[in-house]
Amino acid sequence: MQDLDTFKLIERISALLRSEERKKYAAIGLQPVHGQVLEYLAKCNKYSNTHAAVAEYLGLTKGTVSQTIQILERKRYLDKTTDILDGRVVHLSLSEAGKQLIDELKPLDIFKQAESKVSRQEFDTIGQALQTTLGVLQKVNQSKSFGLCRSCRYFSVEQHHYQCGLTEQPLDREDTDKICRDHLPVPNSFIDQE
Repeated sequence: MQDLDTFKLIERISALLRSEERKKYAAIGLQPVHGQVLEYLAKCNKYSNTHAAVAEYLGLTKGTVSQTIQILERKRYLDKTTDILDGRVVHLSLSEAGKQLIDELKPLDIFKQAESKVSRQEFDTIGQALQTTLGVLQKVNQSKSFGLCRSCRYFSVEQHHYQCGLTEQPLDREDTDKICRDHLPVPNSFIDQE
């Protein structure tokens, strides 16, 4: 059960970061894959700056990478150079505009804020660390928690049933194990501190 919970927490943190990444790149007319290619090229060495290496690193098809590189080249974020020893190989590098863009966009501010808060804590389990990290990221990003009904501030156990304090409606047992968009986490002094 712990492994599944850990997986779900990692999945939710990833979804939150992808959402933030989409917003960041959409603001400048790019897709997240464009940013991922630029970020990869900013940190790879001269042996790893080819179409094939980008595709392998990002787990994308060569066709997707080729189209992405064409877009980035048209926007003048990339430069292409033919290999002097093997004319069939094309090396990719960031143009000055590409380097400037990477400097302006990295890393996600919300993750830096969460990391600075969470790194001071000690945790008994990875699940506890991930749950706290997710809570901090959601607070910093001002996003809904979509948490389990039974972990909500509005959840209560009445005489013979479960109750939602927000809707004032009774809840079925099955509902308490499902996520809710109106979820409001129970106060956590660590996450809620400024």
